[in-house]
Amino acid sequence: MRLTALDGHTFRFDPGATCLEFAHTGGEGFRAAYETLHAPADLAGWLRAFIGVEPAPVGGPDLAAAHRLRNAIWGCADAVVAGDPLPAVALDDINDAAARPPVVPRIDDRHRRALARPVTAEQVLSTLARDAVEVFAGPQAGRLRRCAGVNCHLVFVDTSRPGRRRWCSMERCGNRAKVAAFRSRHTEEPS
Repeated sequence: MRLTALDGHTFRFDPGATCLEFAHTGGEGFRAAYETLHAPADLAGWLRAFIGVEPAPVGGPDLAAAHRLRNAIWGCADAVVAGDPLPAVALDDINDAAARPPVVPRIDDRHRRALARPVTAEQVLSTLARDAVEVFAGPQAGRLRRCAGVNCHLVFVDTSRPGRRRWCSMERCGNRAKVAAFRSRHTEEPS
């Protein structure tokens, strides 16, 4: 996915999990500065880009449910990277969304993967919640990381083979850290 920093620069970011891609659409607190889902139309646009088809009409309750699920995902992600227990309220919200009917895959008349229509926001949120269950309660939980960049709060699943990914993006935080380290090594010490 492409993210835009507050300074306007865009960079490529692979969160490693679909639910984390959704979470990075904004949130509460400091994440509100990155909010992209302000209105039902914004959620409909995100859904369209995510599922590749026009979703069923999206309303205010869908947006509220999306914000609730996203906050629950952030609550669990923050807890996992801090080594804390998963918050009970976040677990309830994720489990409630996961219990609803998910997006239904099907094979179309050209023998390609498609989705049974109409695709509702509730179905997509259920699918995202089910992904969150796998991330926070499965083997990926041990590979959940927060970017090691200064003032970077992005969270990702480290899908690298050795499991040593440190940066949200080498294009952004990795490059900044390498430049800072280079400057530190090559700066003359005052006499």
